[in-house]
Amino acid sequence: MRVVFMGTPDFAASILIELKEQHDVVAVYTRADAVRGRGKKLVPSPVKEVALAAGIPVFEPRTLREQAEVERLRELAPEAICVAAYGMILPQSVLDIPKYGCFNVHASLLPKYRGAAPIERAILNGDEEAGVCIMRMEAGLDTGDYCISRSCEIAGMSAQHLTGELADKGANALLSALYAVEQGSIRWTKQSDEDATWAPKIEKGELNIAPELSRVDNLRRVQASGEQHPSKCSIAGKGVTVVVASAVSEDDSCFYAAQTVERGKVAFIQKRLFLGCADGAFEIVEIKPDGKKDMDAKSFAAGIQNIKSGTIEWETI
Repeated sequence: MRVVFMGTPDFAASILIELKEQHDVVAVYTRADAVRGRGKKLVPSPVKEVALAAGIPVFEPRTLREQAEVERLRELAPEAICVAAYGMILPQSVLDIPKYGCFNVHASLLPKYRGAAPIERAILNGDEEAGVCIMRMEAGLDTGDYCISRSCEIAGMSAQHLTGELADKGANALLSALYAVEQGSIRWTKQSDEDATWAPKIEKGELNIAPELSRVDNLRRVQASGEQHPSKCSIAGKGVTVVVASAVSEDDSCFYAAQTVERGKVAFIQKRLFLGCADGAFEIVEIKPDGKKDMDAKSFAAGIQNIKSGTIEWETI
């Protein structure tokens, strides 16, 4: 099938890798290069990198509402437009172009978590299950009918790991949907607006951890965090990003000692680092001090004077 693909982050790039192997991807649309990292250099999106490596033309329009952009898309003559985390709304003039329509790979079990951050919201809400749907795009935001859904258990997966898992499932589901539409056997399921929930984008600092929160809430924030939205705090006056954290189970040799850690205090027990919350403590496993590389908690603690005194504090930033 002749396809135009639209997407931006790693989630979309993984889908494009599979899609281009089985269909004629005639063009890729993605968001413009963005400033990333300490070097403040312009960096192409993951989707753009995959497309250029495969020799696929790349377009980076600021909007799809201009008539010139609509005409360029029409001249590409796609039979289908496939979208995955593009970051831009498609106007009706674009939705009407392809013969088979526009397909969105959305990382939730619709109608749950319509919106920009379904994976993070599923983790933050403590869901046991996450998923991905192939949705037929329409003018509303994630309101279209869907044809295929795939699910997986979240368990202790980080947002990055879960995103990769759902990208793989989404790629396979998209290929199945395209085959079904070509065969005329596709079946659509209408979403229930009454059951719909919203997954707004993660705001700056929203995933920062804080002593006044519960252990579960802090752990979920770390689990939902990533490079774009880190989970930050201050320990002994030093700004840090908590990369990996863990609960302390009852059969852990540190369990009872960890429960005595006061809110806002830091404890170094059996060469392990614990932060006190509103209802006990959780363990930091991997951490990134501001301006430095990731390191294990033991290495970080070695640089804090009087770490075993019980007086060291942590706070939100």
